[in-house]
Amino acid sequence: MHPSINVLGGPLAECSTKPLTGWFRDGCCNTDNSDLGRHVVCCIVTDVFLQFARSKGNDLMTPAPQFGFPGLVAGDRWCVCAETWAAAFEEGAACPVDLEATHESALQIIDLEQLEIHAL
Repeated sequence: MHPSINVLGGPLAECSTKPLTGWFRDGCCNTDNSDLGRHVVCCIVTDVFLQFARSKGNDLMTPAPQFGFPGLVAGDRWCVCAETWAAAFEEGAACPVDLEATHESALQIIDLEQLEIHAL
């Protein structure tokens, strides 16, 4: 398996281990064909973003221990769905993004320029 690449063309950096994030819960925003939501954007979530996601049916605040999900609070780093982040961007609710930890496949849904506007 080849190393994962970030949106800048370099090696994919770790997003978060506390809380442990990623489709594979490996701390990185890696993905594969089974990740239908494409959890590839490494974000530092904000209250505005969390409320936006919840309003769209994606509650990231409520713990779901059965899935090993602690629930997020503002300031947590998390691999969010590219479509959710893109929708938040369109509504003015996007949160900061770690470009080095955001998987290159995010660019299939989000323009690099949009990500750069919200880069750390």
